[in-house]
Amino acid sequence: MSDKPASMRDVAQHAGVSLSTVSRVLRGAPGVAPQVRQRVQDSADALSYVVSRNASGLVTGRTGRVAVVAPTLRPWFFGGVLAGLGDALGAADLDMLVYQVGEVRSRRGWTRAVPLRRNADAVVTVSMDLSEEECRRLDDVGVPVVLTGQSVPGRAGVFIDDRAGAAAATRHLLNLGHSRIAYIGSRTPEWFRGSARDRLAGHRAAMAEAGLEPWSLVRSPDQEGGELAMGELLSAAEPPTAVLAEFDGIAMGAHRTLRRSGVPVPGAISLMGFDNHDAASVLDLTTVDQSPYDTGLTAGRLAVDILAGTARPDTHIEMPTQIILRHSTAAPRGARGLSS
Repeated sequence: MSDKPASMRDVAQHAGVSLSTVSRVLRGAPGVAPQVRQRVQDSADALSYVVSRNASGLVTGRTGRVAVVAPTLRPWFFGGVLAGLGDALGAADLDMLVYQVGEVRSRRGWTRAVPLRRNADAVVTVSMDLSEEECRRLDDVGVPVVLTGQSVPGRAGVFIDDRAGAAAATRHLLNLGHSRIAYIGSRTPEWFRGSARDRLAGHRAAMAEAGLEPWSLVRSPDQEGGELAMGELLSAAEPPTAVLAEFDGIAMGAHRTLRRSGVPVPGAISLMGFDNHDAASVLDLTTVDQSPYDTGLTAGRLAVDILAGTARPDTHIEMPTQIILRHSTAAPRGARGLSS
């Protein structure tokens, strides 16, 4: 027996039908008698025939693939988004092609370098914070584009309201009775710059509503940055009674400094993050929850719906955020020493 994979012509000969009939059955096209359709499917199964994406694309004009473009695949957030995208696209029998294009400095011209044209039916970007020029170049690809983590008027997008989330987190600390609240931000990579800007703006707006001056520091976007920032805050003449971090990774670093310094959380300082990282529950960290998986799942379904013509190509979907209350925040406990 030949090891050569079965072809569509082999299926046609085995079923005793024309090549065009096999094509219609395998594409799910109407106009084929049920008994003939079943005979073709039985023959395909008997011959272990696998439909080629490229061959079917010649007939349908579709590749059966969606390109997902991300600046990096390393932080946990991107893994969650990709998992949701994969599930949504897989349920629609679409393959996912993932391209990692790096930071802005090294991604100039990525819209030309990444083989998107005629290689995918749609493009989904993940936290790319695209410029107007990049958006225009994506338009030239000629397929639907869904922006994940970015809201641009007139373009399909799935995103959270970072400004509102940070404002709500700040109000949570204010409502507990804190007034000396410090915010630890980051020198954020290009792909998160919009989120970083909006979160800081939300914090400052909430502090202004309360008639308080904002107190913010900017450090590296990692746990080490959180450690160093927290050390600086502890050396202040009047340390804060609460700290809000731009994202959970920074909060984890701040928590490490507090633990090493013997400063009780939340006894002396309340600590709050943003994102609801998988490790946040381990540290019992109060945080603002955004579900990367749900965001990816929604973006994937939106891409599928746009391809099917059941959703507009400029659909905006704002994903919800919520405060996850844990034991790292509490009301301030007077002016007693940090070690008490």
